Amino acid sequence: MPFYHKLGKIPAKRHIAFYKDDGKSLYREELFGTRGFSGIYSNKYHIHMPSGAMSINEIAPPSIDAWQDAPLQWNLFHTDRNKSTGDHFQSRMLYVYNSHCAISTATPDQKSGFFYKNAYSHEMIFVHRGKGFISSEFGRLDFDNGDYIIIPKGAMYQMDFESYGNNKLFILESAVQFDIPEHYRNEYGQLLEAAPYCERDFRVPEFVEPIDKLGEYKIHIKTGPRLFEHILNHHPFDVVGWDGFVYPYAFNIKEFAPKVGKIHLPPPIHAVFSTPHFLVCNFVPRLFDFHLEAIPAPYYHSNVDSDEILYYVEGNFMSRKGIEEGSITLHPMGLPHGPQPGKTEASIGAKETFEYAVMVDTFDPLLLTNNVSKTIDPGYSQSWLEDV
Repeated sequence: MPFYHKLGKIPAKRHIAFYKDDGKSLYREELFGTRGFSGIYSNKYHIHMPSGAMSINEIAPPSIDAWQDAPLQWNLFHTDRNKSTGDHFQSRMLYVYNSHCAISTATPDQKSGFFYKNAYSHEMIFVHRGKGFISSEFGRLDFDNGDYIIIPKGAMYQMDFESYGNNKLFILESAVQFDIPEHYRNEYGQLLEAAPYCERDFRVPEFVEPIDKLGEYKIHIKTGPRLFEHILNHHPFDVVGWDGFVYPYAFNIKEFAPKVGKIHLPPPIHAVFSTPHFLVCNFVPRLFDFHLEAIPAPYYHSNVDSDEILYYVEGNFMSRKGIEEGSITLHPMGLPHGPQPGKTEASIGAKETFEYAVMVDTFDPLLLTNNVSKTIDPGYSQSWLEDV
């Protein structure tokens, strides 16, 4: 996260005695840090010891149903035609993955009966449809349609929805943290005037009174392909205060201020988050290029170093046919792609577009699961053939 934040009560200095109201017993300080002791961090202050596990058991994790003989081809698949039951974690359906990231969708239709932590991956949860709030040790974070929610690796949380009829999430797990692209920031980390968003657009957790309760509380902890259940002897949201740079936060896609050029600008100008292993961009309503002979539709291109995932959220895409909400296109490295027949010509003279989509460009090839094969459009790879 690009800026320092604090909530609740904290001592005047780090690592000093911080007494409870009785003046005798101590609050328990927890350093929540990254990259050993050399990265960004937060300090949390607990009523109880955060390590109070009564029992630890391994439970059955979600299986990876790999599409073993997936061909090298252009792919279009419709995730809204694939639904699962459960909470925000149990209803996840994995589509593509590699050693650095994994992309799923989820259709939560019930409240979670446990707390959840991803111990090995940071999570970006894009809320396609749904409204509610995330509870964590850091406080409450409300969310709505179009929100990106960033959950740091190791943060424990619950996700509650106002209703459970039509929720849809697009989820990206990352082995490394989500960063603000460097070219948006000055040497102090502050967002530049030329950036497509600023600190005011990011929403941070609101303080919630700590819960001081003893009992048995289930925590499901995902560790890569394995899943464990820890039973804690106290409610995990017992933090009286915290400060630092690591915490959940939200940013809405509608707050992104797109750049417009005289001629077509490439996708990196739509970047939202970056990591060493992939780039997250988004497409939002915007004016088109203003050169008198500009072609607003993208030119054909071969990204020889990246696989391109595009998740279609809302609107009409100028370069693509057969798209519905929740569709995903996967254009793998090694294959050129661009507008389908007639789309380039149709874009000439257009003044603006209304579209929302989330794009992920990975710098290593993606492996596919049978969730792709079950929802695939079989004719997509031939959709560039022109009538002659």
